[in-house]
Amino acid sequence: MTEGLGMRLGITMFATDLTMAPHELAGEAEARGFASLYLPEHTHIPVSRATPAPTGAETLPEEYSRTLDPLVSLAAAAVTTERIVLGTGVLLPAQREPIVTAKAVATLDRLAPGRVVLGIGYGWNAEEGADHGVPWKRRRAVAREHVLAMRALWTDEEASFEGEFVSFAASRAWPKPSRRVPVLLGGAPGPTLFAHIAEYGDGWMPIGGAGVREALPALRRACEDAGRDPVPVIPFGTLPTPGKLDHYASLGIEEVVLRVPAGGRDAVLPVLDEYARAHL
Repeated sequence: MTEGLGMRLGITMFATDLTMAPHELAGEAEARGFASLYLPEHTHIPVSRATPAPTGAETLPEEYSRTLDPLVSLAAAAVTTERIVLGTGVLLPAQREPIVTAKAVATLDRLAPGRVVLGIGYGWNAEEGADHGVPWKRRRAVAREHVLAMRALWTDEEASFEGEFVSFAASRAWPKPSRRVPVLLGGAPGPTLFAHIAEYGDGWMPIGGAGVREALPALRRACEDAGRDPVPVIPFGTLPTPGKLDHYASLGIEEVVLRVPAGGRDAVLPVLDEYARAHL
């Protein structure tokens, strides 16, 4: 916990076949007192791509095409840790078959009971989505249905779902998660995102965290309109510049996820040590 701020700190890394192994990272983070580890997802990156890189660079960084599967990686981390929360940041549910994904998430919770968090996004790479058969302009609606279908499978003894993109008759599926799996929605602030969070999410995961103060009133209103209490906000992929964590604490934010480099142990562990010395 950050001294004097009452704030939990997590970490995220673009885990690839060239970086420090995620289960080793999880163990090192837990040993230093970090509260959570989040891993991203890209199944593949088509070579022919018209979609601009989200980084603004002309060339997409290599780690996007080398990303490890986050649920498999977190399963390895589950059996080498005891306390640290294990999350996706972010998983792309529109690109995933929901019955299989629900089973994988519930199995991960079986390995790490009560420690699983599902951070999700809608995706930015139209070519990647197209290869999964995602109707790009409807990807938010697809993601929503996939999450709702997974929730039914996690909750109901005989689960069924009938939607535009997902349909299955009454079915039995175990294991069931040990608790309601928190679903955090990533994305830029706006009425559509906040309406989705208020309807079926458990929190907002703004990438980088810029503009959170200005967006909080709209998020709170969306929750009020849906008859819900305010949901947590967890700034994600943040670099802890001077004063930033104090700023978040002043907004009532209780957890921030810090970015570490996509590299080997020699590149990652000094950054973990620096963050721990300065903020834990």
